[in-house]
Amino acid sequence: MSITALRYSRLAHAIGLLCLALPAQAAETTAEQISVIEKAAAKKKTMPALEVITITGNSTDAHYVETGTVNLVDLTRIEQIQPLSTEDVLRRIPGINIKTEDETAVVANFGIRGLSASESKSLLLEDGVPVAPGLFIGNERYFNPRIQRVASVEVLKGSASLRYGPSTIGGVVNYQTKTPDDGVELSGRVGSFNSRELNIEAGNTNASGDAFAGIVASHAKSDGFMGKGYDMTDVMAKAGVQLANNQKVGIKVSRHENDANISYRGLLLGEYNAGESRNPAPDDYLLVDRTAFDLNHEWQINNSMTLNTVAYWSDMARDYWRYGVNTAASNAAGRWVYTNNLNGNNRAFERVGIESRLRLEHQIADYSSTSEFGLRLMSEESDDQRIAATRASDRTGTLAAHLKDSADSVAAYAQSRIQLSENLAVTPGVRIESYEQTRLNLTQNNSEASTRNTEVLPGLGFTFDQGEHQWYGGLYRAFSPAANNVALDGLKDQQLDGERSVNYEMGLRGTADAMRYDVALFLMDFSNQVVTGNSDPNLSRSNAGETRHYGMEFSFGYQLAANLALDSNLTWVPESEFKTGTTAGNRIPYAPKVIANLGLTYDLADWNLALNLHHRGEQFGDPTNLVAIPTNAAAGIWGGLLPSYTVLDLMTQYKVNTQLEVFAAAKNLTDKRYITGLREGIYVGPERSFELGARYRY
Repeated sequence: MSITALRYSRLAHAIGLLCLALPAQAAETTAEQISVIEKAAAKKKTMPALEVITITGNSTDAHYVETGTVNLVDLTRIEQIQPLSTEDVLRRIPGINIKTEDETAVVANFGIRGLSASESKSLLLEDGVPVAPGLFIGNERYFNPRIQRVASVEVLKGSASLRYGPSTIGGVVNYQTKTPDDGVELSGRVGSFNSRELNIEAGNTNASGDAFAGIVASHAKSDGFMGKGYDMTDVMAKAGVQLANNQKVGIKVSRHENDANISYRGLLLGEYNAGESRNPAPDDYLLVDRTAFDLNHEWQINNSMTLNTVAYWSDMARDYWRYGVNTAASNAAGRWVYTNNLNGNNRAFERVGIESRLRLEHQIADYSSTSEFGLRLMSEESDDQRIAATRASDRTGTLAAHLKDSADSVAAYAQSRIQLSENLAVTPGVRIESYEQTRLNLTQNNSEASTRNTEVLPGLGFTFDQGEHQWYGGLYRAFSPAANNVALDGLKDQQLDGERSVNYEMGLRGTADAMRYDVALFLMDFSNQVVTGNSDPNLSRSNAGETRHYGMEFSFGYQLAANLALDSNLTWVPESEFKTGTTAGNRIPYAPKVIANLGLTYDLADWNLALNLHHRGEQFGDPTNLVAIPTNAAAGIWGGLLPSYTVLDLMTQYKVNTQLEVFAAAKNLTDKRYITGLREGIYVGPERSFELGARYRY
């Protein structure tokens, strides 16, 4: 039996045992409690819903059972922002820094609370299901859900993220997808860079209201800012039915394809200073396709016990075709000069998993309590092929390297929210993540290496209510697994544990008349990061790195007048630095001290106008904290101090009648030229652009 077949046979057996032990469901949904779903609440009360992060309370009174910071962006706000990508939404959320590579965020680049935006130590979910290609085997950035299918964005930070894993050091980002209402909605927009987009949403509920089906489909195409064009198609179908005995079943199937004319390479410094706006790698392409399937089941066993299960599968291919460069000629020309050598870095990822959650309302001693117990089984595999080709070979050539990485993991958690008094509740919990990683090198006589690791992650949180205000906080242990290319570097077990941190948080949120606010202090203390240049000559890398991140998040909203509202937030991270090694005392790259957002919204009858300001402070581009950006193509290490910048966006919407709405946007209104990142050159933020669209429902 092959390695792949054996792994999936074992997982199938484990899934079978789990299904027998825990009759299934989809993790929980509290649609009536989250403002993002309010507009369809009546329908969704009787229909199956795919999992979302559970938040009890609502964004009006700012009271939650979650013991950490909660950020919600509902569909109304998303439509107001008129985003081209999920990152257009994320950058408006406190604590999040974005490293933009292209305006539609084909790959995910974000950091939370002083974590580098060029590394992923936060968990990315869609409807509660992991969507990053490889959680344990690496390359988790190379799929990012399309904003066209998203109904709400939910960000959870602090001890409440213990319910999810792995890689929840910074927190959890969950994209909840749309479930179409009855009828058909058509929308589209055109804009700068010859961009055009068409979307359709169609749904229907049966006469008795206990079954539904719907589809959300999008096609978008653009020449792209700086010629970084794309051609994207995204289709998602959902269906659900209410069964007898208080059970629900829901299914979601999705297909995504995107051909993006992007590369690792950016402009050289001379080009940037001269105002160049061409694609620095015009023949490089990232080709992505993904198929996914989620099956959800919910069983309300009785009034105090609910069992949810979600089973999921996904298959993704990511082909990256890049041309080689002539370094000497590039230095002489002040721009990249390409050869005829074409390199294919082509990877395929497959994931299958199942997760069950049992939720109980009960008593612990004399205290009212809510407990949750979860179990997840998951298997991942990637097929990594390096192809040596030429310009004339049309993306075919010699197989230069061939690796297969895999990981099997089991996770279990338990937590209880105990109401000690009318105002005070505490939530202790523990999560265990156990995983085994394997690397097989098919071009080196099928050489193989494997390693395993288990992490125990305790946590404790609390909430304390005082009228319209709520104190919250907690501490918990978090980790991010060392990926296969690190843990099994050189086909040797590098004896690495996961990267661990102890996280602390304290906050106060609430409302007062026309004001709402949230203030949180946080500290993330790493003691186990993977670093190179360690003191053990027998290992290429070790768990020797220490970093510390602390700061504050401020959110403030105020109804200035009947039609005018202010919404703002500020993230201040005075310390995000290395504590050991040759970079001790240096700041973490892509972790600015200050990030701020300010929004003004004016509503008048059927017209809405919004002005948004986004400010990102200066940040370093590499761990050495190099200040001067390299001038030539042979830099080796791409670093430098990225200056701060501020951009303004102006958006408007007008409701013509109950069926038709038109909208328009002017983004980067002042045409600010700024640097978003460094990676074999300079990534430039999008210049001023305009968009015009319409939405029609019948």
